[in-house]
Amino acid sequence: MHVAYIHQHFTTPDRSGGTRSYEFARRMAQSGHRVTMIAGGAGASKSDPGGPATENIDGIEVHFLNVAYSNAMSFRRRWMAFNRFCKLAARVAVASRADLVFATSTPLNVGKPGRDAARRLGVPFVFEVRDIWPQLAIDMGLLTNPLLKWYLRRMEVSFYRAAAHVVILAPGMKEHIAASGVSPDDITFIPNSCDLDIFRPDAPRFDHPALAGDAFKLVFTGAHGRANGLDAVLDAAAVLKQRGVTDVRFIFIGSGGLKPGLQARAKAEGLDALVAFHDPVSKLELAGILPHVDVGMQILANVPGFYNGTSPNKFFDYIAAGLPVLTNYPGWLAGLIETNRCGCVAPPDDPAAFADAVLWMRDHRDELKPMGVQSRLLAEREFGRDAMADRFIATLQRVQAESGKNR
Repeated sequence: MHVAYIHQHFTTPDRSGGTRSYEFARRMAQSGHRVTMIAGGAGASKSDPGGPATENIDGIEVHFLNVAYSNAMSFRRRWMAFNRFCKLAARVAVASRADLVFATSTPLNVGKPGRDAARRLGVPFVFEVRDIWPQLAIDMGLLTNPLLKWYLRRMEVSFYRAAAHVVILAPGMKEHIAASGVSPDDITFIPNSCDLDIFRPDAPRFDHPALAGDAFKLVFTGAHGRANGLDAVLDAAAVLKQRGVTDVRFIFIGSGGLKPGLQARAKAEGLDALVAFHDPVSKLELAGILPHVDVGMQILANVPGFYNGTSPNKFFDYIAAGLPVLTNYPGWLAGLIETNRCGCVAPPDDPAAFADAVLWMRDHRDELKPMGVQSRLLAEREFGRDAMADRFIATLQRVQAESGKNR
C-alpha cells in the first residue's frame, strides 16, 4: 500500500513537537508500505522555490513544502499559511499516485487537499481529526463572525462526508462527527500514544537549567497559546506566593504566541522565585528531563470542548516517563488519572484549589512514587506506540481493501 500522508506540522524526535505522524509513518515503512509524507516549513527545492525539498527520513519519503508557520503568527497569517500549504500539498499528493490519501488536522482545511487529491486519483480519503474545529475556536472566542462560522462548519462537514473513514484522537469527538452524517462504523478512535522506548522512568538525566535546585518541580511542556490556559498556573503561583511558599517551582518548556505576555506577568507580579520559562527542547532531550522532575502538568483553558475532545501529546509523554500528572480540567484524561491513581485533578478556574493540590503533592512525596509507577503501567497497558500504530495501519489497510472491492 502506498499512502500519501499530509501533515503540515510533521516533525521528528530530534526536534520539538509531537511525533505521532513520524512514528506511525516509520512503522508503516518498516512493515513494507510506502509513505509519501507531505509536510511544511522546512525548505523548498532549488529548482522550484514553491516546490518541495525531498528527504528520506527512516524510510519515509518526506516532501517539505516552503510554507513558513508559527504559533506566534496572527490568525490571518496562519490562515494564509494553511491555504498555501493546502494548495501545494494537493499537487504533491496527486503526483505521488498513492493508493490512499490520509490527511491529519490541524488545520481544518488540510482536509481539502486530502479530499481533492483522493478524488483526482480515484482512491479513498481518510481524515484524522486532532481537534474539533471550528467549534473549539468558537468556544474560545477566537471566531465570532457569523458568516465565517457558517463557512467553516460547512467545510468541516464536507470533509467528514467525503472521507471513506475518520480517525479521532479523543473519545468525545465521535458523537460530534457522527452527527454530521458519518456512520459510527466509519470512525476509529486512535489516541495519541506513548513512546515507551524514548520516555522511561530510568532515562539518563539531561543537563538542563530546569533541573537546577532542590525545589519541588512541576513541568509543563508544549505550546504557550490561548488554548493552553497557562495563566491558571500563574494564578496558582500567585496564591502560593501570598502563602509564603518558596520551595515550589513551575517550569514551562516550550514556545507560543502568549509566552512573552506570561513572562512579563510573572516578572511584574514578582513570581520569578516560583516560575521559570525555557525554550523548546527536542523530544530526545525532553526524555532526559521529565523523569527528574516531580510532576507533569496537563493544563488547558476551561473550555468544555476540551474535556473529552483533546488528546495532548504531553500527557502521554508524562505517563511514559513515570510522572504523576496534575490536571486542571475534567474529562476523559482526568478520569484516567483518577481511575488509575496516577496523579491529581484540580477543578478549573480555581487558583486556590490548584495551589492546594500542588502543596498536597509536595507534602506527600511518598505517595508520588506509586503514582508514577501507575502512570508507567497505564502507558504500557493502554497507550504503547506500537499497539496504536498497529491499529492505525490495520485501519488504513481495511479502508484501502474495501475501496478495491467496491470499484
